[in-house]
Order: sequence, then C-alpha cells, then structure tokens
Amino acid sequence: MDATTAPPVQRQATKETLEDYTLRFAPRTYRRWTPAVVGASALGGIAYMADFSIGAGIGLTHGTGNALLAIGVAAVVIFVTGFPLAYYGARYNIDLDLITRGSGFGYYGSVITSVIFASFTFIFFATEGSIMAQGLRYALGLPLWLGYLVSTLVIIPLVIYGMKALAKLQSWTNPLWLLLMVAPLVFLIVQDPDSVSRWLSHEGTGGSGLSTAAVMLGAGVCLSLMGQIGEQIDYLRFMPPRTAENRRAWWTSVVLAGPGWVLFGAVKQAIGVFMAVYVLDAVGAAAAVEPIEQFTGVFKQMLPPWLVVPLALVLVVLSQVKINVTNAYSGSLAWTNSFTRVTKHYPGRLVFVLVNLAIALVLMEANMFSFLNNVLSFYSNCAMAWVVTVATDIGVNKYLLKLSPKQPEFRRGMLYAVNPVGVVSFVASSALSIAVYFGLFGNAIQPYSPLVAVVIAVVLTPLVAILTRGRYYLRRTDDGITEPLLDADGNPSGTRYDCVVCGEPYERPDMTASAAGGTICSLCLSTDRTGTHVLPA
Repeated sequence: MDATTAPPVQRQATKETLEDYTLRFAPRTYRRWTPAVVGASALGGIAYMADFSIGAGIGLTHGTGNALLAIGVAAVVIFVTGFPLAYYGARYNIDLDLITRGSGFGYYGSVITSVIFASFTFIFFATEGSIMAQGLRYALGLPLWLGYLVSTLVIIPLVIYGMKALAKLQSWTNPLWLLLMVAPLVFLIVQDPDSVSRWLSHEGTGGSGLSTAAVMLGAGVCLSLMGQIGEQIDYLRFMPPRTAENRRAWWTSVVLAGPGWVLFGAVKQAIGVFMAVYVLDAVGAAAAVEPIEQFTGVFKQMLPPWLVVPLALVLVVLSQVKINVTNAYSGSLAWTNSFTRVTKHYPGRLVFVLVNLAIALVLMEANMFSFLNNVLSFYSNCAMAWVVTVATDIGVNKYLLKLSPKQPEFRRGMLYAVNPVGVVSFVASSALSIAVYFGLFGNAIQPYSPLVAVVIAVVLTPLVAILTRGRYYLRRTDDGITEPLLDADGNPSGTRYDCVVCGEPYERPDMTASAAGGTICSLCLSTDRTGTHVLPA
C-alpha cells in the first residue's frame, strides 16, 4: 500500500484499535491505564513455564550450586542492561525497535535486530506451546501434534485486539496463576524440609562441584532470555505521562515490570531446579525437566488424587496462554516493523500474527523442545549482542560521552539509513561470540561465549561512536515543526496534527513536516515509496 496514493478510508493503519500503534509512538489519548495496571499487564507475560524447564536442565546437568550461580550471574546482566531500555520505552512511549533505530543502528540498520526479536518470539512461543501440548497429552491423552495445533489456534482470538484485551487478560489471571504456582511449593517445603537439603546438595550428571565453566554454560542458557525485555517494553510503552503525583507508582511499575521481570524469572528457574530434583527419582531425568511432571509430582503430596491432574493442567494452560499472547503480539509488531521499512508496504499487524504463529507451529511439530537448551544457548549470543549494544549506547554514549542524542529518534528522514555505531558493535559481538560458542577459538574458552558477547558490545559501542564522532546518529536535527517534542514536564507532547496523507490526527512526537507541505505521520512516511514527503538532509 503506497501512502502517497491510498485513500484514508482504505488505510488499515488508521484502525489503531487493531493495529495498536504498531510502528508509532503510543499517544496520550490511548494511554489511559494507571502505572499499576500497565506494570501488572507486563508482568503477566512472565508467567511462562520455560523458566522451570531451563532451570531444571541446568541443575540436572551441572548441579544446584552451579545452576544457582549461573542464574544469578545472568539475572544481574539482564537487569543492568534492561533498565535503560525499559526507562526509554516507558518515558518516551516507543517500543524497542523504535528505541534501537535512534540508539546506534539507524533507520534501516535496526531491521536486522527486529528480525532477531521476531525470531525470539516464535522460538519462545514454540517452547511454551510445546509445554502446553505436554500438559494436554498428560491430562487428556491428546496427541502431541494435535496439542501443538490447539496451543497455537487458541491464541489467535486473544491477541487480535492488542493492549486493550491483553491488559484485561493479564490482570484478571495473575492472582490465580500466583496461587497455583506458590501454594504447592510452600506446602512441600513445610511438609518435607529435607527436600531443601537434597536440592542444595544435588551435583548433577557431571558431579564435579563448583565450576566457572559450568556456571558460564548455564548463564548462557539463561541469558538467551535477554530478549524478553522487548516484550516487557511492548507493554511499558503504554505508561501514562510521569508526573509529580504518580512519580513513585510510575518508577515502581517501570523497574519491576521492566528489568525487574528477571528477578521473578530467576526465582522460577531456581524453583525449576528444586522441583526437578524432587521428582527425579520418580520420573527420570528426561521427564523431570517437563513442568507438567514437576507440578504434578508436587500436587500429589497435597491434593486428593482426582484433583491433581486437572489442577496441574489448569496451571500449565493458564501460564502458556498468558505468555503466548505476548509472544504472538510482540512478534507481530517486530515482523511488521521490518517488513514495512523494507517494502514500504503496510499489510497490517494481524497478518504477521498469523505468520509468527505458523512458524512457531512448524517448530513445535519438528520437536524443538527436545533440544531447547541448545537452541537458546546459540540464540543468546545474538540477543545479548543487540540488547547490550543498545543499552550501552543509552547509558554511555548518550549520558556519559554525549555523542548520541538523549532524546530518542525513530522517524524516517531524521535518521541515517545505517549507523555504524550499533551495526558494527552488534555484528562483531554476535559473530565473535558465536565463533567462541562453536569452539573455533578452542575448548577452553567455549563456555565463555556469553561473556564475549557482553564485553565486545560494551567496548565497541562507545569506541565506534568516538571514532565516528557521533556523526551518523541524526540526518537532520529539525523536523520542520516549531513546537517542541516534549512538554514542560519532559513528557512527549500531546498536541495533535493532521497527516496530509491519511488525514488522521496524530500527536506531536509521531509527526514531521512533509517536504510536499503540511505534516505527515511516521507510518505514512515509512510507506512513502517515492520519497515525496521525506525532508532533505
């Protein structure tokens, strides 16, 4: 669809109830939720059960001590790198792709990171869908192939209406999910205190005690979840403006639902080790990493037999639905971002909901769950390279070196197509860490590929910015509109302007002047195939 010719009534981009401001700044008129509601909605997405499986896999392989250290190391790295990203998303009401564009990658340079994030969502969707299918097989005898299909199809009607539907789903289901997850664990510890000592003394299949290599191998698996911050930001971009009245609630929600997601994730991973050790003798190592087996084993100690399987099934299905609506939603945003910029055609977010789910279904049918930790370990190198590069650009290049503009920019014409700062750092970091991961530099440093990804990104991002003197961040510093982007409180301005292409009103941060006259919204500018409306350098 060409923004210069399409009639406004035919433009799907104007149906923001469905499109959920896919490639846009999220306007004040839409952000009517309180900080607490947005934060609770974002945290609802971390109900996924892969954490239990990931923790179990690390613990059974490397032992509890190494697993807990690995989980802790990964949690610290994820929290530190996630904080600046979450702040920018909530403060300026843009998603991680829009943040990435102006934080070292450029308008087209961030396409590669959007594809990586989209890949994260369908890999994670497939992982969670596989766990749900395992639960359906265990409780209902449903064949796995049919369980995969059911776990995919059930998500479609839930994700269509974006944040409005997701906020209700996550908020309403959070209390039940917490009760089902926490109550059996507390009961087990009270009834069988020795289970804690058995958990702490478990040495894994290696049985070699504490090992730096084992810790780093485990951390590499956990760090693959670093891309989760992108899904948290897809909710946090709908935070209301920060004011003196809501400052405390605003910061609490941003920290807990932004980088703070990893604190809850780390606890779940540790619980996964605990439950896997508890059920290990009864079900064997292969089944002990399956959450349905873990929770069923614990429920048997506290519930009548007739209630065990139904309740375990409710927990598994509820958890998988809560996370997979987020995976499908965030994946649709990431695919649409990439496709629209490359083709200058906007097919609508819902098209990519189906694309993302189709890819995830293929992965599930290919039994991806059986080699989950290997997939996540490899993927973590790319995810870390991207997230650490953007976080370093914000924390170092913007605030310390002041070579990167503090105010985020994402609009076409305002940015260079490619900024070497982020692109060079990302490519070098991911390539070198992947080479280390596959043992090209020897077996001795192979376990340290996550550390390589982090260090290279932290060092190269400011170094390239210094070498280029920050020249490739902004193609223009003036967007042709006299009103400032931010109001007196530092929040994005709520003043609305009409777009000369689609005729719809959008708020100031989404608009630029058109080279053909008037003002144009960011999405219509993205789909301008002839460049008629793009301001000159």
